[in-house]
Amino acid sequence: MFPIRDNNPTLRQPVATYALIAVNVVVWLLVQGMGVEPALSRSVCQLGLIPGEFLLRLPDGFRIPLGKGMDCVVTTGRTWYAPLTSMFLHGSWMHLLGNMWFLHVFGNNVEDVMGRGRYVLFYLLCGFAAVAAQMAANPASTAPMVGASGAIGGVMGGYVLLYPRARIRTFLFIFFLDVPAFVMLGYWFLLQLVGGWAPQGDGGVAFMAHVGGFLGGLLLVPLFRDPDLVAAHRAAAGRAYQ
Repeated sequence: MFPIRDNNPTLRQPVATYALIAVNVVVWLLVQGMGVEPALSRSVCQLGLIPGEFLLRLPDGFRIPLGKGMDCVVTTGRTWYAPLTSMFLHGSWMHLLGNMWFLHVFGNNVEDVMGRGRYVLFYLLCGFAAVAAQMAANPASTAPMVGASGAIGGVMGGYVLLYPRARIRTFLFIFFLDVPAFVMLGYWFLLQLVGGWAPQGDGGVAFMAHVGGFLGGLLLVPLFRDPDLVAAHRAAAGRAYQ
């Protein structure tokens, strides 16, 4: 299932969501060289999160091959900032565009009931929860972890708790379907759980980061939503999500 849009109106322009999208795009263009080497590998090595390096499971000087003759060289104590910087990096154009589309679809309504400052903090904390879950699942991993999908998973967790019955226009194979948010996002979460428990090598999709971010969003949204903004949003949206 791929979300196209929802039927959930907002009260204000989602400035914070647009700003987060802009930051991710600017980092991709200016820091990661639009995916061109050596800028891409250099950004992943210097700003991505390698669990084994961050948790001091790998020795100094350990070389992690990225392919195309590119290696990451482990440096103890260098990556204290990696949990933050890694969530603004991506591995390809499709990785970036897919993540930003999901943030565009689901972020505006979550921002609408938190306010901009709270929403940005919520987003970052969900990203940290995603990083923690992935490291807990494989603390000695040598695979660099990059991407906004963990934080966006938190936004999706917040969305499904706030608007479980909001209708999501979804593309499935060759069909367009309108399904409740709890169906679409529940299906997405189930896929992450299955992917996280399936045997896999040291690399690929960080499924447990998605799980951790989603659960983080579920737990944090009651603390970050503003009751007055929730009431105003409900009045504007009518029964669209009920």
